[in-house]
Amino acid sequence: MGAGRGKRRNKRGKRGPNSNKIAKYRPPININLGLVIFAVLFVYILVVIVSYFRSTPITPYEVTLGSLAVNNTYTGIALREETVVDCDYTGYVNYYAREGERVAVNSLVYTVDSSGEISEMLNKGSEEGTSLSDEDMTELRTQISSFSRYFSPVDFLDTYNFKFDIEGTVVKLANYQVLSGIDSLNAANLADSISFGYSAQSGIVVYSNDGYEDVTPEEITAADFEREEYNKEQFHNNDLIDEGDAAYKLITSENWSIIVPIDEDKAKELETESYVNVRFLKNNYTSWASVSVLRQDGQIFAELDFNNSMITFATDRFIEIELLSNAKEGLKIPNSAIVEKSFYLIPVSYLIKGDNSDETGFMRETYLEDGSVSAEFVKATIYNQTEDECYVDESVFAIGDYVISPDSGEKYPVSKQGTLIGVYNINKGYADFKQITILYQNDEYSIVKSNTEYGLSVYDHIVLKGESVNENDFIYE
Repeated sequence: MGAGRGKRRNKRGKRGPNSNKIAKYRPPININLGLVIFAVLFVYILVVIVSYFRSTPITPYEVTLGSLAVNNTYTGIALREETVVDCDYTGYVNYYAREGERVAVNSLVYTVDSSGEISEMLNKGSEEGTSLSDEDMTELRTQISSFSRYFSPVDFLDTYNFKFDIEGTVVKLANYQVLSGIDSLNAANLADSISFGYSAQSGIVVYSNDGYEDVTPEEITAADFEREEYNKEQFHNNDLIDEGDAAYKLITSENWSIIVPIDEDKAKELETESYVNVRFLKNNYTSWASVSVLRQDGQIFAELDFNNSMITFATDRFIEIELLSNAKEGLKIPNSAIVEKSFYLIPVSYLIKGDNSDETGFMRETYLEDGSVSAEFVKATIYNQTEDECYVDESVFAIGDYVISPDSGEKYPVSKQGTLIGVYNINKGYADFKQITILYQNDEYSIVKSNTEYGLSVYDHIVLKGESVNENDFIYE
């Protein structure tokens, strides 16, 4: 019995080889939901930021009614009926008709002093002083005021012309007063040495010569507008003149022209006009002119014909003007929004409406799994339509597809392409191409026709930079 207890005790006290191994406690994983949400938001924000900086910002523009301020300022060459009158005598010339005034037939224009003594007498009279009438002073004030008002440092050469004009006016006024005392000339026995030059016809007197007197509008070239090469010879009092030299110039008609260089766009605009309103920058006067376009030697010119105002600009060869053409009004859009898009051209005769709907499209030839030929209706948005062809989005068809005529069953291969000018409308939240018709354009904006079948309307929203999107892109402003 004692032995049995010992066996049981030994059996209970004996331990196996793994009796000292303790299982490691693993605590349960606790997920912090707030931390997970924060991590997801952080990743999302990071992706949005990266996408923003890698993408082109889409800026909308609201279409409005407006007009364009177009630079229509030009420098033109004045052409008139001008006759250069040669001198019949030799000696010292003195002028008595005022430049820019009209003289009648047989009016005294100049004298020639063959002895030279009359010049001394005239100079002496100038030194003693000459009183001018109110009319004379008014003329001088007008010349000075006009030059001062429209003077530009860019055209500083005009300062010398102004100087000669004023000097000539003052001297001629003084000479006229001295000559009016003909009795003093007779007393000095000087009358026999004076030869008188009378006008053979009526006209406007000009005391200069520049070589443009016989030029016609058809002979004008681009080189004629180079002011650096322009040479104007001014006729002065007391100059020694020979028989046969140019004495003065006479403008014999009130009809005159201004020739201005223009570009092709302006030429197309003026070709639709018979008359155009012109503003002269020299004095801000306006006048209507008949207009015609000249194309010669690869250059384009506008000829503006006037029948008034000639006397005001009788001494000017280069005249700055502004063409007051009719303002173009319509939908005003920035040029940056305008894009050019390609389309497939499909004959109008193939265009049909879908079954039981007003949707338009085409029957496209297709092949079934068994190889047989069938036809399916394909909805297509028409972006423009002429009498013969439809402009269809290139995403609808592929080159080589065939469309089937609903009437004759004829097949037409899709391959012909054409382009349209337009903008991307984003009223519906995605980029939708709309064709535009440009009426007028400057460097920044275009005026386009409103309320066209496939175009824009006022208050539409378009993409400011058209090249930044593609057709059907979703727009997030």
